[in-house]
Amino acid sequence: MNLIDTHCHLADGRLRRNIGEVISTAAVAGVNTMISAAANLPDARIAVDIASKHAEVFCTAGVHPHHAVEQDENYLGDVEQLAAHERNVAIGEIGLDYHYDYSPRPRQQEVFAEQLALASRLGKVIVIHTREAFDDTMAIVRESGVDGRSMVFHSFTGGAGEVREILDIGAMVSFSGIATFKTADDIRAGVLIVPDDRIFVETDAPYLSPEPVRNVKVNQPAHVAHVAACLASLRGVTPEQFAEQTTANARRFFGL
Repeated sequence: MNLIDTHCHLADGRLRRNIGEVISTAAVAGVNTMISAAANLPDARIAVDIASKHAEVFCTAGVHPHHAVEQDENYLGDVEQLAAHERNVAIGEIGLDYHYDYSPRPRQQEVFAEQLALASRLGKVIVIHTREAFDDTMAIVRESGVDGRSMVFHSFTGGAGEVREILDIGAMVSFSGIATFKTADDIRAGVLIVPDDRIFVETDAPYLSPEPVRNVKVNQPAHVAHVAACLASLRGVTPEQFAEQTTANARRFFGL
């Protein structure tokens, strides 16, 4: 089996300090490629360094909505510089998060729109984070004029109705360990309607350990195999078939 963890945070100290072990453990589980997503500029710089040293790792560059308020007038130039690295495959994760409101909503919206425009100018695909802000996220996406086919909504937690809106603009949908939780019936309803060629799996490690390892405090890329097994069963295919499909999707979308 050959799986890709399309979204993890290897720059996080809990994973970075044991990066060799994290990568080798993933390989044993059949996870041979990882995309280390950035939450801010320091994260992105560390992710570039990790990806430069490990052939299994690619990276993204971008500013998460939590960090929007911290950005000065030069941040877009920094994102662009990081995105130019040969191991960079996307702008992200970017979007809106109204759960914590660590950044004022108007600033989140501004930074999101700016990064969408940057990604479009650079010809980069986009990793979108949306939490309790789906309507505003979609409004900004539509207003941007950016091609939805260049976007993936990561660790998606909406239901079937929201998934249909995402599919309508041509975007991809990625599911994390949250989809394995016993209380995630709405998310699993969304999983069922995503076409075979529009779905990814991820861990969002070190967060969101999936069942049956939900008690593991530090999630890691190897556990994407559990996410894949759950979604494969739900969709009525073998884990091997689902791994082959999602890996092909990720390679095509991210240009791996």
